[in-house]
Amino acid sequence: MRSTRIAITAATLGALALPVLSATASAAPAAAPTALASSCYDLPPLPYEVHTAAVTIRSRATTNSTALGILYRSHKFTVHKKSGNWLYITDRTTGVKGWVSGTYVYRDVRMCLD
Repeated sequence: MRSTRIAITAATLGALALPVLSATASAAPAAAPTALASSCYDLPPLPYEVHTAAVTIRSRATTNSTALGILYRSHKFTVHKKSGNWLYITDRTTGVKGWVSGTYVYRDVRMCLD
């Protein structure tokens, strides 16, 4: 009895999955673009963003250094240089210059599927 139920369930699931798989397989080539105007690699890098509510701006690239200010998520900033996992930035909202941790301030990555 139990083996019959398992066989019927497997057959039913297979019958239900087959139209879904064949529909996605036949629709995939039609949905793919035929010619791209430019490659994903030609696009400029994504901007740096604050990926937390706020991050402390410090005088040196270490957590033990003096705090100079706070860089909030909404603030615009410019990255001047990078040292390890630290970024030397200028907060364009307040004018404060200093180091912020790259753990909280980083660029998102663009994935190119060529």
